Amino acid sequence: MESSQYDIVIIGGGILGLSTAMQLAARAPHWKVAVLEKEDELATHQTGHNSGVMHSGIYYRPGSHKARFCVAGLNNLVDFCNENEIEYEQCGKVIVAIEESELGRLKDLHERGAANGVPDLELVGPERLKEIEPHVAGIQALYAPHTGIVDFTKVAAAYANRFQQAGGDIFTGAPVQKITRSTGSVALETPKGTLQAKNLINCGGLHADRVAAMTGEDVPIRIIPFRGEYYTLRPESHHLVSGLIYPVPDPQFPFLGVHFTRNIKGHVEAGPNAVLALRREGYRKRDFNLSDNLGNLAYPGFWKMALKYWKIGLGEVYRSYNKRVFLRDLQRLLPEIQDSDLAGGGSGVRAQAVAKDGSLLDDFSIIQGNDAIHVLNAPSPGATSSLAIGEHIADLAIAAF
Repeated sequence: MESSQYDIVIIGGGILGLSTAMQLAARAPHWKVAVLEKEDELATHQTGHNSGVMHSGIYYRPGSHKARFCVAGLNNLVDFCNENEIEYEQCGKVIVAIEESELGRLKDLHERGAANGVPDLELVGPERLKEIEPHVAGIQALYAPHTGIVDFTKVAAAYANRFQQAGGDIFTGAPVQKITRSTGSVALETPKGTLQAKNLINCGGLHADRVAAMTGEDVPIRIIPFRGEYYTLRPESHHLVSGLIYPVPDPQFPFLGVHFTRNIKGHVEAGPNAVLALRREGYRKRDFNLSDNLGNLAYPGFWKMALKYWKIGLGEVYRSYNKRVFLRDLQRLLPEIQDSDLAGGGSGVRAQAVAKDGSLLDDFSIIQGNDAIHVLNAPSPGATSSLAIGEHIADLAIAAF
């Protein structure tokens, strides 16, 4: 490591850590800033394993961080992609009501989206829906024409490039093994050497709670990993999906339900479900980590969450192991789809922050500690919001440090 003394070290080289680093380098060029990433490549976990959707800000409670950061973040992201020649497509999205009982929730989403400033939202009937998505079944839908798709790994790489051009340092293959505090400085031990920092920003994603605990912070949450599994549509079935097709979400559950997403690489994905992962980076069913699971079992919030959601959780596991059940849920939106249309797909892991009372944190959670800022919860739409979140963290850092 060329220089071991920094004003700020950012732990985590995902899209939020890199956005923050880029914005700090632009706004506080006198500070020496480094990013530490435990993997050999940047943006390999949540950034590299998500569906690539540029969300428009419909779902989130007006006034929440998610609502504010998503709407601002999407506009900034579109501008950034244009400036940096990153391919994206605003292909539009429909949230589809299948049954009468869902119409009230769809209307609520329309009001939420409008309150959040999402432009050109439209409630459409069956005929207009058929024009937008000819193969979808539904009695009404909410159409968001500006929702889009992008490769967030490329966006993160552009943030990293800007940061390094401004003189910032990025160290990969450098997991933080120990954090030691002394007067006015923090020592971060990695296999590649020790960095000294005056201040820390924790964008550790799936390990954000552990990093915060290493700094001596009393962490009010625990990260519980949920795996989302996808099927892909075979190329001859791509014509069934024009853009993005979502169900009306279940208000009892923080995930959006299985849906269809076209992605910028030309694939069409169907999913994801949401099953408890048995390892923080458990992308496969067989992935298991004893320490991760013992930590979950020792956490009171895990048991309270399990007690509250056990029925939904069992249903998700059943769907994970039973393709027919997965297919049946997909057919609610797209009746023509058959087993033969679905090929195996990838998966992602969502870092879900769970409070001690068992509640799943719904909003982004960014807290300030001793000489540190911790991003404890930044699930979807974290990637869409990355420029707005990075700007917010940079503001906090400039004010506090």
